[in-house]
Amino acid sequence: MPVESLRIEDLIPHRDRMQLVDEIIEINEETARTAAVVTEDWPLDETGLLSPLILLELIAQTAGVHEGWKASRQGSARAKGWLVGIKKADFFTDGLAPGTVLTTAVRTLYTMQTYAVFTGTVEASSKVLARAELQVFREEDA
Repeated sequence: MPVESLRIEDLIPHRDRMQLVDEIIEINEETARTAAVVTEDWPLDETGLLSPLILLELIAQTAGVHEGWKASRQGSARAKGWLVGIKKADFFTDGLAPGTVLTTAVRTLYTMQTYAVFTGTVEASSKVLARAELQVFREEDA
């Protein structure tokens, strides 16, 4: 299935302001890359900048796109919801202005039934802004 035919809304449950991912750039069995643009609708601080903590959510949503894509290829419905734990995270920026174009890449480290671990990075203009390892627990299918 070509990336152009994938709809983010079919892969993750996030909608409206909570959906940060704008575009799927690349996806395969082990990795996914997405793009997003920081907007005024994102949670900005009093200085008008985006806290780098939200980059963890961008990594989590890109991992969700990846898992949703894999589930759709197996004929399953998209993942219902995840509980995300942060195994480790490093930030290399103090804040991001609206209009910043972000590219997020995730890679599956391992999975076991309803548990998975992903590593991810967020970049802007080829500069790494955040790197994190997330563990996710997804709801079991009924």
